[in-house]
Amino acid sequence: MTNLHCGDFSLPLDRPLLMGIVNLTPDSFSGDGLIGNVEQAIRHARQQFEAGSDILDIGAESSRPGATPTSEADELCRLLPVLKEIVGWGVPISVDTYKPAVMRAALAAGASMINDITGMAHPEALAAVAGSDCAVCVMHMQGEPGTMQATPHYGDVVAEVRSFLADAVMRCRQAGVADQRLVLDPGFGFGKTLDHNLALFRSIKGAGVDGLPMLVGVSRKSMLGAITGRPVGERLAASVAAALMAAQKGAKILRVHDVAATRDALAVWSAIEQEAKQ
Repeated sequence: MTNLHCGDFSLPLDRPLLMGIVNLTPDSFSGDGLIGNVEQAIRHARQQFEAGSDILDIGAESSRPGATPTSEADELCRLLPVLKEIVGWGVPISVDTYKPAVMRAALAAGASMINDITGMAHPEALAAVAGSDCAVCVMHMQGEPGTMQATPHYGDVVAEVRSFLADAVMRCRQAGVADQRLVLDPGFGFGKTLDHNLALFRSIKGAGVDGLPMLVGVSRKSMLGAITGRPVGERLAASVAAALMAAQKGAKILRVHDVAATRDALAVWSAIEQEAKQ
């Protein structure tokens, strides 16, 4: 696949795309939640856009380990005022949700992508997106956010994640979602120990399906804290290093908090690689 079809946008995949995170939650694990302040949230989204985001990913329900579910009404109340302000910026807007009603409302408001941590598991989720032209990101998660990190277990984490994603791809295709609209996310930190995450990272392509683009989101996550011993506010270097390695291993979309720093690292890598190929 050379381009990702994302609503009104066609995004080339000849270089890694940067997905800038905009959290509209009260309890984001990364400490950047912006609940209740629409103007501040819009300013942050603008900063992520101007820093070089190819996609903005906005989420109004926390999926951190131990998180409790947010009501549909609260999620929409947090999401829609910001979404309606930023959809005209000329950048695709991804909405991080697993609720079909929120998906429909987001698409009606102009979202270009739905990013579902449950892999489109809700019975009505596929119906909510199939008739649109949005991109769809399906992610693997073992369990649910409230308890997913209690006792994660796998026989072969790469094979099991790939099997889950293959089933999700099949369901999407059967519902009429074209491959050009699909993105896959192995779900780092979602029901996985550090060893599971590292095994998946070493085989990002191995967890993929039919060459569909892979999204990697490890920015500021606890796996980086476990490796470095640093708290969440001091994981910039580790996050950039992980994003760069994910790109080297074939990831096509990098979901990050620190867009400018990641973009600089990718630019250096790209310049060196181009020289090496000459």
